[in-house]
Amino acid sequence: MAEGIIVKALSGFYYVENEAGYFQCRGRGLFRKQKIKPLVGDKVKFDAENVTDGYILEIKERSNELVRPPVANIDQALLVFSAEEPSFSTILLDRFLVHVEAQQIRIRIIITKMDLADEEKKEEIIQYKKDYEEAGYEVILLSSVTNEGVEALRPVFAANLSIIAGQSGVGKSTLLNALKPDLDLETAEISSHLGRGKHTTRHVELLKIDGGLVADTPGFSSLDFKEIQEDNLDLYFPEMKRRLPECKFRGCTHRREPGCAIKQALKTGELKEYRYKHYLQFFQEISEQRRY
Repeated sequence: MAEGIIVKALSGFYYVENEAGYFQCRGRGLFRKQKIKPLVGDKVKFDAENVTDGYILEIKERSNELVRPPVANIDQALLVFSAEEPSFSTILLDRFLVHVEAQQIRIRIIITKMDLADEEKKEEIIQYKKDYEEAGYEVILLSSVTNEGVEALRPVFAANLSIIAGQSGVGKSTLLNALKPDLDLETAEISSHLGRGKHTTRHVELLKIDGGLVADTPGFSSLDFKEIQEDNLDLYFPEMKRRLPECKFRGCTHRREPGCAIKQALKTGELKEYRYKHYLQFFQEISEQRRY
């Protein structure tokens, strides 16, 4: 029996890597009975007679996991959004942030295609950068085309298993190609009719980049909140979480209760209005989901 990490999942096969190389494996039927599905990033025990005929026997305990993209044991999430084509969306970014915060994964926000933004848009993006930094996030601006800002990203990857996620067409594959040109990943053209990128990544695979592993994951443009409770939603907005002890009532939902520190922060501008509106919108969405 050997140990390794699943670096790729495709058509029912799991590709496990260790110091001896890559092994193509299948999952044991036992996992199906237990309703456990091996994920990319899983640390596993496996048995293989040769490199194309192996079986995963055991999945080690996970530190975390995401459903979409399906990756386990993630050290950090790089959420990639573009300034233009498609235009930067705070509500979509906040959806991603809530999902990743719920898994207690470290987050960095990357905004690409700054070279496509006019002066007015650049000023708008720089203000958003300040807003999210005040909330508690690191925000990196770059152009994958001109490579501006790309070199500064390299140290971020060392010794980490990172996921790169974001809306389709924002430049995730372009960014990875800029970091490691020999990857030659297919990049998405933007459909001018829909304003959305074509799906170019068909499966999840871990790529070796700058001393770390990076999950190149399928692009997607919507997320639901099926795994999140409305009572915990405020924990996933860092600038709200910091102020929870100051609320007058325990279990405050920050909507109509008196003595709410969150509403006070909104009045003083310490909490941005669009972030609060997104909180209310997500809260309502989760409440309605739970009713059905």
